[in-house]
Amino acid sequence: MARCVDVVGHGGVRLAAWEFTEGGDPAAEERPAVVLLHGLMGRAEHWASAARWLSRHYRVVALDQRGHGRSEKPGSWPLDRDVFVADVEAVIERLGLGRVALVGHAMGALIAWRLAARRPDLVRALVICDMRAAALGAVSQRELRGWLSSWPLPFPSRAAARRWFGEEDPSLDHPSPARGEFFAAVMAKRADGWRPVFSRRQMLAAREGFAHDAHWDELAGVSCPTLVIRGVDGVLGRAEAHEMVRVLPAGRYADIPDAGHLAHLERPHEWRAIVEPFLTETAPRRSAKR
Repeated sequence: MARCVDVVGHGGVRLAAWEFTEGGDPAAEERPAVVLLHGLMGRAEHWASAARWLSRHYRVVALDQRGHGRSEKPGSWPLDRDVFVADVEAVIERLGLGRVALVGHAMGALIAWRLAARRPDLVRALVICDMRAAALGAVSQRELRGWLSSWPLPFPSRAAARRWFGEEDPSLDHPSPARGEFFAAVMAKRADGWRPVFSRRQMLAAREGFAHDAHWDELAGVSCPTLVIRGVDGVLGRAEAHEMVRVLPAGRYADIPDAGHLAHLERPHEWRAIVEPFLTETAPRRSAKR
């Protein structure tokens, strides 16, 4: 089960943090914490499957980042990467999570490693899922802007959205049911049909805050054990991933065949087989009872 906890983030923005507990276990707050951070245009709900098995051993919190999911979407607020980092910092401190393991996908991974570099006292381990450390560049921003403009909004139903993103989108090389499910989950019914719960303009602006910079120096400042995972067909290339691991003081690498950018959704069992032992290894040791 999951319950939504409102947390005040940077600048007073209301954030929706979702706590997952196995069977409503009251002892969950005593367990080491894992914080799950979705990528651009995602939402905490995308981590539900992973949260179910994680919650057997950890206190699991997944955050709807500002502008996403059920978190506040004010018309005017800072969109630079620092505010997203400050939001996660606020969630960890205000929920009393202690030193956490951060698991981030795409933009969520960048936010996670920036926080790990800035506040090593808050982060004990880090999992980076398919996020590049090199600059994405102006071309990628133009491509994203064009793709966002191509969406045939409004969709007549959630199923139509699922079908377009998973099968009919001309930018697809092949059908992707996981991609269809990803975007179907971020659609909400409006008066004229189904539209995204976020502002596409704000998503583009949020990405502008990190797309033009490289992030190698920040990565080098992460001292905790860090696992870099890539889907073999994702956006993070093998050579760059290995360079990220080399730059990280305590980095290690894993990849998932037959998976792309959404490897944790496309191949959840393979993803779990990689992440679970890493989190077990880096979890704090319990004191032996006398």
